[in-house]
Amino acid sequence: MDRFHELSAFIAVVEAGGFSAAARTTGDSQSAVSKAIGALEKRLSVMLFNRSTRRVTLTDQGQRYYDRIKPLFDEMQDADSELTGSTLGISGLIRIAVSGTFGRLHVLPLIPDLLSLNPGLQVDLILSDIVRDMVEDRIDLAIRVGPVDEPDAVVRRVASTPLVCVGSRLYFERHGLPKTPAELVDHNCLLYGGIAEAANWPFVGPEGRFSVRVQGNLSSNSVETIRAAVLAGVGIGLFAKVSLADELRHPDVITILDDFMSDIRDISLVWPKRRFVPARVRQVTDFFAEAIARRA
Repeated sequence: MDRFHELSAFIAVVEAGGFSAAARTTGDSQSAVSKAIGALEKRLSVMLFNRSTRRVTLTDQGQRYYDRIKPLFDEMQDADSELTGSTLGISGLIRIAVSGTFGRLHVLPLIPDLLSLNPGLQVDLILSDIVRDMVEDRIDLAIRVGPVDEPDAVVRRVASTPLVCVGSRLYFERHGLPKTPAELVDHNCLLYGGIAEAANWPFVGPEGRFSVRVQGNLSSNSVETIRAAVLAGVGIGLFAKVSLADELRHPDVITILDDFMSDIRDISLVWPKRRFVPARVRQVTDFFAEAIARRA
């Protein structure tokens, strides 16, 4: 029995949750699926599945084998699809990870155009401020605002956005408007990143770059939380400008300390480093590179 058939049966059983379900998925008979799994286990000299009358689950060795073989199997299928479907446009599933606020403001509005241009594409969009492990979570493309600390990743910088210091008119009417960064120590500064006590905010002055240690009564690992609190008058926030969108044009939102702001954050498209990058990932990357550059 050929190895590709064995692997196809193995992956189908794992993802369908059983032999009969895998047979329905693949169009093979249940006995053919069982025979393929048996041949694979014999060749590898390991048991890949725990079998019972109620369920089929992976053994520890089966799980390790699946984790290694699944990306390779996907690449084989992608390579086949790229050749056989090159005249039909891109198709298949792509998993995209992006932070919640940036995704809501700048990626979600682009999805209808992306799907309209590529009707065969399926998008799984993951909105989370947690930096996902691209290999473990099988992320095809990540869109990041800020530094990318992944030595094994392929990074394509597509735009940049400045940092802005922002508060609401209500907050400044109550607490006064800081004229210099040093005055922030007397203000309620809301901290992104889940830092419970204090953070250093970067500025620039006549003598060069410096930082001010600020603190406040609210911190969060969600930009959306800090953004909402600042707009509600709770305190002052430091943001990448793209995270505020139309709020900067609102009469009740005030940027401060502009003469002391110089830092920027890159907006980057990130691939997990691998030998083969499917055509759909490359084309979706090109789509977002152009579209995000226009919006930034």
